[in-house]
Amino acid sequence: MSKFTPVALGALAIALATPASANDLRTDIAEDMPALMELYRDLHANPELSFAEFETSAKLAKRMRALGFDVTEKVGKTGVVSVMRNGEGPTVLLRADMDGLPVVEQTGLPFASKRTAVPASGVTTGVMHACGHDTHMTGFIGAAQLLAERKDEWQGTLVMVLQPAEEAGGGARAMLADGLYTRFPKPDYTLAFHDAAADKPAGTIGVSPGYALANVDSVNITVKGVGGHGAYPHTTKDPIVLASAIVMRLQTLVSRELSPLEPGVVTVGSFLSGAKHNIISDEARLQLTVRSYSDESRKLLLDGIARIARGEAVAAGMPDDLMPVVEVQEDFTPATYNDPDFAEQVLASFRDRFGEDRVGVQPPVMGGEDFSEFRRADPENIKSVIFWISGTPDHMLKALEEEGKPLPSLHSPFWAPDAEKVIATGAEALAATALDLMPPKGG
Repeated sequence: MSKFTPVALGALAIALATPASANDLRTDIAEDMPALMELYRDLHANPELSFAEFETSAKLAKRMRALGFDVTEKVGKTGVVSVMRNGEGPTVLLRADMDGLPVVEQTGLPFASKRTAVPASGVTTGVMHACGHDTHMTGFIGAAQLLAERKDEWQGTLVMVLQPAEEAGGGARAMLADGLYTRFPKPDYTLAFHDAAADKPAGTIGVSPGYALANVDSVNITVKGVGGHGAYPHTTKDPIVLASAIVMRLQTLVSRELSPLEPGVVTVGSFLSGAKHNIISDEARLQLTVRSYSDESRKLLLDGIARIARGEAVAAGMPDDLMPVVEVQEDFTPATYNDPDFAEQVLASFRDRFGEDRVGVQPPVMGGEDFSEFRRADPENIKSVIFWISGTPDHMLKALEEEGKPLPSLHSPFWAPDAEKVIATGAEALAATALDLMPPKGG
């Protein structure tokens, strides 16, 4: 007589089935990889800037139609929404971002981008997938193939979103404004991954329960003054001195006003004023990046910037008509929040599938990601997780460990991830999580 009860036998059957399912997915991905790597090389060599992903979106939309999805192009200008309805069940949204960056590639890859474009700055520049969005799109297509082939194994609705302009911070918002959640099924779950220049082997997965990425604000401060001759400073109101005082005082926002338990960053990335040694200019311009997690911390920092700019101007004796002008740009990217319970569920599933040595908790970072918009549109009803996949090639890790050579970061002209491991891991992780979330066909 068996020593297992029916319940125990059921649990054992599930435990035994999981590795087989994992092997099936992995085998299919391995078979798909030559074609996927061909797609990756094409995407890498032909990047397009934010809201200009015309060729990219068209070629990927064609692939999604061939897999049997109902495909709508030009959502939020260049976005693509692909829907597969497959009976009753939850709606799962998988997302990949499409845009490249105005960076001149220096990786030395045989398929390196030679593209050029003219961004908003008006200056012709090289274009590169320096943030790995080419691996995101390719892993996304790999997951779509796996799920379409297994249509008889799950039921529910699969919504696959190719999003424009993540780097500009407005792509997700544009798709939502264009009816993403009214023209198409609204998701119960949203999922995405991002490659990482991490000090871990390529294919290692990290998940951050709670805050994963930060609020990102761009702030411009125009500091006014009264110009004149550098030999007669008493006849002027020097905007450089005033702007310098503002820069120094801004440092106290994080060190003295924000709670030590709340992360925050206020960085002055640009300080422009004057054109000649002996001329005191009449204006200085500061450009800031401001990072936080909670809405409350964001408000404290932005309000503090405006207060400090005005306060330092008053202390410098500036009249009301020469007060600094503080402008918070509209391309705000809200913090990305992984629902903790859902994130722990995904972590446990990844550990079972990929092994403890390849999966861990990732500390949150101060980078930004507008994937956050998809959850914020209905945070009470949408569960969301974005996870990281290390793309650091072995030779870069070896140089770091043996020579202390720093890793190139995302957005670096030298960033060339181990694309095959990122794509294979991303495709499997997305597809497996979607299968976990949707019940078996007929179940």
